[in-house]
Amino acid sequence: MKLTTGIFILILVSFSSFSQNWNTDFEKAKEFATKENKPIILVFQGSDWCAPCIKLDHEIWSTEIFKKYADKHFIMLQADFPRKRKNALPKEQAKANGKLFETYNKNGIFPFVVVLDSSGKVLGETSYKKTTPEKYIKELNAFIK
Repeated sequence: MKLTTGIFILILVSFSSFSQNWNTDFEKAKEFATKENKPIILVFQGSDWCAPCIKLDHEIWSTEIFKKYADKHFIMLQADFPRKRKNALPKEQAKANGKLFETYNKNGIFPFVVVLDSSGKVLGETSYKKTTPEKYIKELNAFIK
């Protein structure tokens, strides 16, 4: 019994070490970006209804290549807009995401990826593309330099 519990904990720890480090608080993301001298990657998504958003998550954000790179080079900020009641965000978070939407996603595009500096200035914008994580990283980096 103890060996099974130990193996289970080891598996959980190993999976959690590869999870994407998403921020949901814009002010904290800016603080981290300033402190760590990294740009912010702001992602507008509809996690439970937007097919291209789900593809972007699966093909880019969730890959080991992207996660390892992002951990060292980006502050990841997520603004999710789920539609299903069971996935509803707390009211405070929904309000904060709405404010980000009004500021950075005036055309209502999903998914929409905005590269920001630590003060919130837009450096570049992109969306879903059928590409590799390496090419997507290259595109994001092109906005920074």
